[in-house]
Amino acid sequence: MIEYIRGSIAELSPTYAVLDANGVGYGLNITLNTYTAMQGLQGDVKLYVFESIREDAYVLWGFATKVERELFLLLTSVSGVGGQSARVILSGMTPAELCDAISRSDERLLKSAKGIGGKTAQRIIVELKDKIVTLGIDAAAGSTLTESSGAVMPNKEVLDEAVAALTMLGFSPAPSQKAALGILRAEPDATVERVIKLALKML
Repeated sequence: MIEYIRGSIAELSPTYAVLDANGVGYGLNITLNTYTAMQGLQGDVKLYVFESIREDAYVLWGFATKVERELFLLLTSVSGVGGQSARVILSGMTPAELCDAISRSDERLLKSAKGIGGKTAQRIIVELKDKIVTLGIDAAAGSTLTESSGAVMPNKEVLDEAVAALTMLGFSPAPSQKAALGILRAEPDATVERVIKLALKML
């Protein structure tokens, strides 16, 4: 499995990039967000990779951030959304804007992406509304927690265990995730027990 590729830009277009890594040219399909992030960069560039392997094709997708890759994977997990459709969606809005649209159930904005109809937009909202909270994107503030921002990604194992426990205690998943995320951002080293105790005071 390829996690990321680091190399110099050999070719670059709004939908496709070739990175030269140690003499090997890797062709990657990219979004407009990633294209914008790559423009004007000198030296080596790092793209996070998703490998799409089918009987008739082997395709590499490249992303400037882990968050964008995770959103791509979430979108393609929805019935009716393939890789091309996910790229169109992620090219028309930033990851924070997409998460904001999903959290606000903004079906109109999602339908503005080419090839996304009303039923597909509804499925995206219903299936992903709770999941996007775990990505560490503050949609309201429009900020993304990535390495480049200097913010700390929450401990996913602790987050998942805490949310699972809070859900078993009868709390809804979405507010539980929001509370746990807020705690882990403030205290990155917090244990599962501490996260649960603090969350119980907030929920």
